[in-house]
Amino acid sequence: AIISFGRCAEDLFKGIQNLDSGVRCDSLKELAGVSTDVTFAQEFISRDGHLLLVKIVEDSNDNVIMTHTLLSFMELMDHGIVSWENLSSVFIKKIASFVNTKSTDASIQQVSLDILESMVLSSQSLFLQVKQEVTMERLIAHIQVTNQQIQTKAMALLMALLQTSGVYERQVLLVYFLQNILHCSSSVQDEMAHYLYVLQSVTLNHLEPRMKTPLDCYSQEQRDILHGLRQAAFETESENSLSNERRRSLCAKEFKKLGFSNNSNPGQDLLRAPPGLLALDTMSYFAMRYPDAYSRFVLENSSREDKHECPFARSSIELTLILCEILRIGEPPSETGSDYHPIFFSQDRLLEELFCVCIQLLNKTWKEMRATQEDFDKVMQVVREQITRTLSSKPTSLEFFKSKVNALNYSEILKLRQTERLHQEETLAPPVLELKERLKPELLELIRQQRLNRLCQGTMFRKITQRRRQDKLWYCRLSPNHKMLHYGDVEEDTDNPPIETLQMKIPVADIKGLLTGKDCPHMKENKGKQNKVLDMAFSITYDVEESSLDFIAPSRTDFCLWTDGLNVLLGREMSSESMRSELEILLSMEIKLRLLDLENVPIPDSAPVVPKPPSNFNFCYDFSHNEQ
Repeated sequence: AIISFGRCAEDLFKGIQNLDSGVRCDSLKELAGVSTDVTFAQEFISRDGHLLLVKIVEDSNDNVIMTHTLLSFMELMDHGIVSWENLSSVFIKKIASFVNTKSTDASIQQVSLDILESMVLSSQSLFLQVKQEVTMERLIAHIQVTNQQIQTKAMALLMALLQTSGVYERQVLLVYFLQNILHCSSSVQDEMAHYLYVLQSVTLNHLEPRMKTPLDCYSQEQRDILHGLRQAAFETESENSLSNERRRSLCAKEFKKLGFSNNSNPGQDLLRAPPGLLALDTMSYFAMRYPDAYSRFVLENSSREDKHECPFARSSIELTLILCEILRIGEPPSETGSDYHPIFFSQDRLLEELFCVCIQLLNKTWKEMRATQEDFDKVMQVVREQITRTLSSKPTSLEFFKSKVNALNYSEILKLRQTERLHQEETLAPPVLELKERLKPELLELIRQQRLNRLCQGTMFRKITQRRRQDKLWYCRLSPNHKMLHYGDVEEDTDNPPIETLQMKIPVADIKGLLTGKDCPHMKENKGKQNKVLDMAFSITYDVEESSLDFIAPSRTDFCLWTDGLNVLLGREMSSESMRSELEILLSMEIKLRLLDLENVPIPDSAPVVPKPPSNFNFCYDFSHNEQ
């Protein structure tokens, strides 16, 4: 095989030098195909074939020959057998000219972009030459074309330039064309998504030094920014006229209102890195960019009770850290990552603008949760979830992000958590819901029996007279055959009196209705005077409308048990909150028991298709032959 590769390499080496353009073109075309094999590439390069290809590129102007030559060259160089370092400046300029010239054939432009990317990534000297030769206008134009292959290759070259230089035309790239990529393209392909992710990652990582640098307490500039935050929030009298002691006392008081834990030396709060100086940057940006919102936040919280105030500085430091973690600032881009945020390409200062929206969101969430200082970590967890969920919906603008994240209030977060928990337990899967409906009648019957048993045990009630005296007691219970309600007065020390001692009774068949709350006769008579017991009151009417037996339940639980039991006796549906809660608990337990064997087995939304019956049933198994 090595001999055949050597012979093939020799033949093609001679063929690409043939004076006949047809033979030369065919040889180059064949060379592009076989150059993917590393053994052939070693044989061809050992004859300096790659240098011959460089010479052809420098001298030729034929598009077909140029396409095959560049493809062959790229395939050979991809094996890493020889270094990119020895390429001539003439060759580099020629390749760059294919990228810079608008009329160049698309196939030549595509492979030229590939070659330039490899050059940039191979050495610093080649990076500098390519940077000098390739014009930014043409590179931007290639990224905006409809040809996705050229667009992707151009983006790859841009990423190589950006990653190698670190600061390569950063602002121009962001403002000038990246918005066009996202908003002009109907969809972003996987490879392009990766390059956008890399660009986002590399750009945001420029904030890493600030994030990892703690505040320098001896820096006058940083101390001035801190005092600027204080002065922007509070209108104070001229500090020059105050004594040093009075000035220090005033500053400490105002820094405490700002939410610094170390009010005598607020810089101590910013020694934590991350977020380091980035937290100071975001606070300062908010105060300068949105002074009204900043003042409102600080003054609103400084007027609350100490335990209910939302500390601006502490919240800002923690929020900046959360944003750094969500945006993965400081993490190098992965080779396979493609999770970029479209909002990044609509903002020059994404972190700062997100902070300004989210710090106001934090204050809103704090109030919704009625939080105290002890709840700080819980509030930050909710805010992190609000930001993460909103960014996962890929908002394309800051306004869109702002509207969505503010709509995702604390109650919505709780609902989403509950729904996700149920989905995780697969209790919302259609087959499980169907199983629940089938189990309900059996469990409702169980609750009915429990209610009737509870009525048979009976309950002691207090009488409420016109003078609101509650010293008289009476007992009521259902007969074991469920046909009679027995009741009568009892002494306070009586415990579960026998049914024979209860002289009064009402046949269940004579009960006409059940009344609750303000509809009860004994509540109507004492309208406005019995608000405390209104929720415990119920009555049964019997024989005629005027006759009723009135109850005041000793507790809400007893009220639910008796009203449910009486509804069962009357053939009606139970409706108490206790019944609904107990039914849900029983359903949950029963479902979990039934699905125990299906743990970690996904339940399909629909039942599998039952195959059609066979065309006939003329088949059997012959059992007449005994096994030997």
